Amino acid sequence: QFQFVETGGGSVQPGGSPRLSCVASGLDFIAHPMRWYRQAPGREREMVAEITRNSDRTYYGECVKGRFSVSRDNAKNTMYLQMNDLKSEDTAVYYCNNLLTRVWGQGTQVIVST
Repeated sequence: QFQFVETGGGSVQPGGSPRLSCVASGLDFIAHPMRWYRQAPGREREMVAEITRNSDRTYYGECVKGRFSVSRDNAKNTMYLQMNDLKSEDTAVYYCNNLLTRVWGQGTQVIVST
């Protein structure tokens, strides 16, 4: 069974630059394009970043483009999301997943506040 464990969230100040990590198991990680999603309170889950299998392409949602950077280490079955210049609207639970989205992890909560 697929499993995703997201870590690295917490309470951060505006302008902060945390890095989230996602460790995947139960799948051939290198065979899967991966995505970061987030879900803010009262909002639908949205895709914020995507990375191809060999990291040769990345894609970002318009709200985070230019501030976030996604990367992956296939040897460690791990994907990262470097978040820069955090804003209050970035407050959300962040999830990782492959494109099939069969199962979801618990996510990691990022709260941007003073």
